[in-house]
Amino acid sequence: MLMILGTSVGSTGLDSLRAMWQDPVAAQIVWDIRLPRSLGAWLAGALLGLAGAVAQGLFRNPLADPYLLGSASGASLAVALALALFGGSPFATAWVLRLGLTGAAFAGAVAAVLLTLVLAQGVQHSLRLLLAGVIVGVVLGAMTSLVMLTHPDVLQAMQAFMLGSTGFVGWSAAGVMAMLLLLCVVAAVGLSRVLDGLSLGEATAQSLGLPLAPMRAALVAVLALATGTAVAQTGLIAFVGLAAPHLVRSVVKTTHNRLVLLSALAGGALLLGADVLARAVLAPQELPVGVLTAVLGGGYLLWLMYRGQGRGGWR
Repeated sequence: MLMILGTSVGSTGLDSLRAMWQDPVAAQIVWDIRLPRSLGAWLAGALLGLAGAVAQGLFRNPLADPYLLGSASGASLAVALALALFGGSPFATAWVLRLGLTGAAFAGAVAAVLLTLVLAQGVQHSLRLLLAGVIVGVVLGAMTSLVMLTHPDVLQAMQAFMLGSTGFVGWSAAGVMAMLLLLCVVAAVGLSRVLDGLSLGEATAQSLGLPLAPMRAALVAVLALATGTAVAQTGLIAFVGLAAPHLVRSVVKTTHNRLVLLSALAGGALLLGADVLARAVLAPQELPVGVLTAVLGGGYLLWLMYRGQGRGGWR
């Protein structure tokens, strides 16, 4: 239903959908703009939802999100540096510029996670890894602000990136996200046993004979790959990765092998729904989709906290 709505909502309204079989321009609007955008929004949300489930299981923290290891700050810094070097807007028509920013965002997100691992001296200690991620996020965020201060011409482009947008996702970007989503789902489901073990405590997980160090490293790799891919294509979109696992848990209690898959599905539905609303609320103008996800996801989590207090704690 959301995919149908996604192909129906736009600056031309339903007219393009009705006329797509007779009008080649309307067909191009639907097949080359709306459909890949809607599919890309779902795929990016699925990547963030999966990454959120992995992060919350890895750190045993219901407030963990995909950006916890500094990937968001790393991507922002890389994009700011790329814009300063290119000297133009990321939404220029040149595909070279667009691909350059996409690659910069992905490389920055992965580099930030690697820096976090170096500072944490590996993945053996979850608390050290968590603290290192916070430090890397703060430092790289400050460096991003410094770049924007010294190059004010990139402020508008950086604002668009930091608020998130699915408007520039095409078929090639959707194909890349689909392949990497499949890879991350297979890896996360295969590693779900260690997430189940960690939910019982590290001592219990070790007593079960789980090789925690290599499995943690693999989970961090899945987390970095899924987050970096989504951020590279859509910018920084808040709360989807944090809210999707909670949405699943509020409906069904299950182990991590199903939780990661259901969180991916929920994350895709959340971001696609927010993208449809972003196009429809002020049509033909668009709201930044990251603003809507923050409002809707933050409101949902506040409601969960309120309900949890009424039942004696966070659930």
